[in-house]
Amino acid sequence: MLRKTIAIVSTFLLFSIPGGITMAEDHADHTAMPTPKVIIFDVNETLLDLESMRASVGEALNGQTELLPLWFSTMLHNSLVTTVTGDYQDFGKIGVASLLMVAENNNIELSEAAAKEAIVTPLLSLPPHADVKPGLTQLTEQGFKIVSLTNSSNNGVKTQFENAGLTDYFDHRYSIEDIKIYKPDLRAYAWALEQLNVKPEEALMVAAHGWDVAGAKAAGLQTAFIARPGKALYPLAQKPDYIVKTVTELANLLAE
Repeated sequence: MLRKTIAIVSTFLLFSIPGGITMAEDHADHTAMPTPKVIIFDVNETLLDLESMRASVGEALNGQTELLPLWFSTMLHNSLVTTVTGDYQDFGKIGVASLLMVAENNNIELSEAAAKEAIVTPLLSLPPHADVKPGLTQLTEQGFKIVSLTNSSNNGVKTQFENAGLTDYFDHRYSIEDIKIYKPDLRAYAWALEQLNVKPEEALMVAAHGWDVAGAKAAGLQTAFIARPGKALYPLAQKPDYIVKTVTELANLLAE
């Protein structure tokens, strides 16, 4: 029953992502929080800029580049479906299947081969946001242990970090592929904490997704929301401990 309840709650968190940019004007009150022993970063859109895929996905969708966010949200939607149903599928395969769904729903003819070409290579070659390397450098100099936790596969995130020049910033990369349970299922965060041997309140989860922040917060972690353009918090979830626009801004707050 508990597993089913967690899965249902996670589903609502993902399906209720609002559109547009919405963020609080003031930082959350974090004066009483312990300094985190480890900072856990989400990868896609948090660290890596998905905007570069607009051209390849747009080309596959007959020039309708505005459908890129719909494709990504559909991919996240379907990744959670596999968790709820217990039918795990690789994140890349889900991405291809989701692009085919978007195409069909918009009366666009698209083959599986063309969908794969539009997604796989570009997704592995995403550039980091401009603030990421300076921010990670600052956090490293401040003595923080930095890891990543992603829905991408182990090989996928390894390749992404190599191509983006981020490998050396991280002490470890964690992929839900090892447990076959996608975020924001609470078990994904619990598993990461177990690998790190830290208590929930000793870890800070950083993400540009309202659903990821909501899941981590519900799992007891400290959370930081990076308000990338077009990203919003889930209004019905607990407020994150930090609301920032960049990784460097987060680093500055943690230095206070």
